[in-house]
Amino acid sequence: MTGLSTLCYIEKDGKYLMLHRVKKEHDVNKDKWIGVGGHFEADESPEECILREVREETGLTLTSWRYRGIVTFVSGDGVTEYMSLFTADGFTGTLADCDEGVLEWVDKEKVWELNLWEGDKIFFLLLMRNVPFFSLKLVYDGHGRLVSAALNGKAMELFEILNEDKTKSGIIRERNVAHFLGSLHETVHMWIVRRMPDGRCEVLLQKRSAEKDSNPGCYDISSAGHMDAGDTPINAAIREIGEELGIEAGPEDFVYIGAHYGSFDDEFHGRPFHDREWSHVFIYRKPVREEDLILQKSEIESVRWMDYGECRRRIENGTLETCIYSDEFDMVGDYIRRNI
Repeated sequence: MTGLSTLCYIEKDGKYLMLHRVKKEHDVNKDKWIGVGGHFEADESPEECILREVREETGLTLTSWRYRGIVTFVSGDGVTEYMSLFTADGFTGTLADCDEGVLEWVDKEKVWELNLWEGDKIFFLLLMRNVPFFSLKLVYDGHGRLVSAALNGKAMELFEILNEDKTKSGIIRERNVAHFLGSLHETVHMWIVRRMPDGRCEVLLQKRSAEKDSNPGCYDISSAGHMDAGDTPINAAIREIGEELGIEAGPEDFVYIGAHYGSFDDEFHGRPFHDREWSHVFIYRKPVREEDLILQKSEIESVRWMDYGECRRRIENGTLETCIYSDEFDMVGDYIRRNI
């Protein structure tokens, strides 16, 4: 079944008008907080539909609004909805009771604390960042769980969020939303090391691209990446080292040396970034020649070998622009001393 609908978030004094859907028993949005809107009537344009729906549901007449995007909502149980998304910052009239649920003005910062669809959080972030007109596709599994998302035809990364005890929560969240909210998620870190003829050990560092959404231009782990929803650590390690460095690896090429918790809060490219990661740390065991690597330019600007001891000192004294956690680097050093 396919439907056409509209949805509008009305703004006033730093707040959104939110509708808590609690009045209908059989409601796909039961107990969720959403904007106001509804289905098209015959021959209506998106603008005509949203003006009518807002008036019917709230008693307000919009005087200023913006058409922000198209959201393709695939429920997973046979329903696909094409939703025209609007925001509005001008209206007349007095707020009335709504037979769909309870209307409430909610501070924009507190909207994230409400019971929202995970996909709605994606377009809230796009609206907040004033992204130009967009097309967002959201696919659910029929039980309210987000399973894929695409922005303007490009697949978005989805993470499985962890509880505080590192167990899986069952929540699937888009990458940018996870880093905006500081949600705990899993990553993989792959360190490449080598023993030199004079006995010294070197580590391969990557220099992060200037376009990265966090720590641009910093020296970092040889290869690293997020675990997608449903991933295993070893599969993620094989995929990421292949994508970033062009290394064709198998499970037997890695040694697992432990897990590491890391977190920080910062701002990059004018946007807040909150990172909380539970990282599975590996050593890549095969020899690597820098000239054989194929760098993923969107992720890595360059690579360099550095003596482990020198790198450790420069991390500590702040003379190396890096985002490496010193306690994780100690894990690598312990492995080197025992095995290389």
